[in-house]
Amino acid sequence: MIKVQDLDFYYKTDQQRVVLDSVNLSIEPGEFLTILGRNGSGKSTLAKHFNAILLPEGGKVYVDSMDTMDEQLIFDIRQKVGMVFQNPDNQIVATLVEDDVAFAPENLGVPPEEIVKRVDEALQIVGMSEYKKHAPHLLSGGQKQRVAIAGVIAMKPKYLIFDEPTAMLDPIGRREVIRTIKKLNREEGLTIILITHNMEEAVESDRIVVIDRGNIIKEGTPSEIFSCVDEMNSLGLDVPQVTKLTNELVKAGIPMPQDILTTEQFDREFIKILEGK
Repeated sequence: MIKVQDLDFYYKTDQQRVVLDSVNLSIEPGEFLTILGRNGSGKSTLAKHFNAILLPEGGKVYVDSMDTMDEQLIFDIRQKVGMVFQNPDNQIVATLVEDDVAFAPENLGVPPEEIVKRVDEALQIVGMSEYKKHAPHLLSGGQKQRVAIAGVIAMKPKYLIFDEPTAMLDPIGRREVIRTIKKLNREEGLTIILITHNMEEAVESDRIVVIDRGNIIKEGTPSEIFSCVDEMNSLGLDVPQVTKLTNELVKAGIPMPQDILTTEQFDREFIKILEGK
């Protein structure tokens, strides 16, 4: 479990601006959690506390009971909590895909035979095995991001943080990456923490936390969060397009359920209305 207790944080260059203010949060093993918030809300700053990239100015963050403020535990914490960033080019360091995935385990001192095994497993999980001998710079954006993900999971983390992982990708690349993230959670059992502006991506999670001005102001299932269309809009956040359409139909007097999140759900319910069911 990752446990955040009364977390306060400000950047030392601007101590007048509190970035995180008494934040409390627990993330359960195996959970798929999405953190939503407008730009500057503190969501990425919060996530960087989970693997001790940033340290609290007040309060505590624990990763499987390990205090991130304990310098002797930083190495162990960062092995447990992997992080994938927006731009895959910033995470790719080698000239061959298999060498890039092997980079982190090599630096951890993993034995060579175990590295080969981990590289093969990681590439298979993200669907990139056939590209192991390819040059990363020749891959598409979505493929590069999947290689970056493989490089992190080759470290055998328990928790994976994705900070806007699809922000620089085209629709095909986004679908590839989100499909991979879902697989890591549902088939590999990894705990996922996703930071995104894409509401359709957030729908895939078990729980959503909404952060604004350094405070967690709302949390719940995707249905619970996105049914509050006006409240989300007031926070500068959108809802899935199909949820927005459903909300407009309800306002027009059409009796649609207000917890619709996908086009499949919408089609099913709308057909029922047309058929008079």
